[in-house]
Amino acid sequence: MAAARAVDTDVLVVGAGPVGLMLAGELRRGGAETVVVDRGEGPTTESRASTLHARTMEILDSRGLLDALGDPPNEPRGHFGGIPLDLTLPGPWPGQWKVPQTRTEELLTEWASGLGADLRRRHELRAVRADADAVEAVVDGPGGNALRVRARYVVGCDGEDSTLRRLTGAEFPGRAPVRELLRADVAGIEVPDRRFQRLPGGLAVAARRSDGVTRVMVHAFGAVAGHRDGDVDFTEVAQAWKQVTGEDISAGAPLWVNSFGDAHGQLVRYREGRLLFAGDAAHRQMPIGGQALNLGLQDAVNLGWKLAAQVRGGAPEGLLDTYHTERHAVGRRVLGNIRAQALLLLGGPETEPMRALLHELIRDRPEVREHLAGMISGLDIRYGDHLRLPHTGLQTPEGTSSTTALLRTGGRGLLLDLADDPGLRAGAAPWADRVVTVTARPSGPHGPLGDAGGVLVRPDGYVAWTGDGAAEAVDALRAWFGEAR
Repeated sequence: MAAARAVDTDVLVVGAGPVGLMLAGELRRGGAETVVVDRGEGPTTESRASTLHARTMEILDSRGLLDALGDPPNEPRGHFGGIPLDLTLPGPWPGQWKVPQTRTEELLTEWASGLGADLRRRHELRAVRADADAVEAVVDGPGGNALRVRARYVVGCDGEDSTLRRLTGAEFPGRAPVRELLRADVAGIEVPDRRFQRLPGGLAVAARRSDGVTRVMVHAFGAVAGHRDGDVDFTEVAQAWKQVTGEDISAGAPLWVNSFGDAHGQLVRYREGRLLFAGDAAHRQMPIGGQALNLGLQDAVNLGWKLAAQVRGGAPEGLLDTYHTERHAVGRRVLGNIRAQALLLLGGPETEPMRALLHELIRDRPEVREHLAGMISGLDIRYGDHLRLPHTGLQTPEGTSSTTALLRTGGRGLLLDLADDPGLRAGAAPWADRVVTVTARPSGPHGPLGDAGGVLVRPDGYVAWTGDGAAEAVDALRAWFGEAR
């Protein structure tokens, strides 16, 4: 038997779905050598997740990726547990944007590969061993050829049935599914569009796409979960659909069939030494309201710049641990709202009084609608005192720009000099390899930038510091970007 080939890298990413690809791109932007392995033949050809929310659109714009998406359909309406909810909030990307996961993966594959990520499909993780200095992984490649990867860190982005999580025994408490929703993309059927229609026997959803394919989703009230997620036959979907709606779709041609239950779980730690997890490998949730994909992509953007800084050297002590601190709390909150929505969505007639009350609050109390819209869209995420920097128009010496455009900094942070302060710029100069300093002023009222003379922004778009004067700025630069070189 031939000896296993060997590869050394800074970071091994396990899983080349949207989260793993996003992370690979972020790591390369930050200068980390990155190998991505995935057991699949190529990007998914299934519909899967198709909703991008406003915060994710901001992130894609800050990476220069929006133009490649073209002009995806935009829908300002969403829902909370099947109750209609206007997701419109201030910003250029209100509501939800319909992008098939196939396209998301294509886009991120091109981006990460173009930045130099080493993407290896048909490679499956078989063993992993971490010590104080590195992680040794054994990966089975095509034809049974083994690949030994020595990496400084390994990140599991390999989904809710994560191989890395299983091999390492990471603690993942949660609950098995109780109820489930069956769904299918079906060609050759004619049924009315339904938006979370509650009928006497259950819940039915139908949406016809521009290509004539209809996505149907159905749950018969009282039915208990009986499948592993994704393990369902179209005959079962058609039978449930007829039971709930009275309509026969059995003659349709199923292009994709899936089920998902209301199981939930979350890792106790997103980081264990040199092993980290992101996306569905770190948290499992029912994909209600399109939150799961967006949650995972935002995990990757939070982690990428921190892990790149760690492997480059010079990261401030404890920076990498803030990944768990910040994202575990966000994940816990999202899982909580999804569990509440699952009860409202799949519960039978006993939930109607609560649904009626919530519908009234959303309709009559703007603050309730805005709170729920901010939660689902990701626009209300904050890490302690660190708020996201909203998209804001700016005037710079080079012309018109925006906060998101200025974050296309190749993995570096951003210091906005809003007071044209030479002292601020001089104080930040020793960090020029890690932070881009731009003299700018808002093109309109200061708005979210307030009246601060300077704003320091992390590479993931969250504000690290606002204030006046070089001394304060230097303290913040040192705290988030390490010592000057």
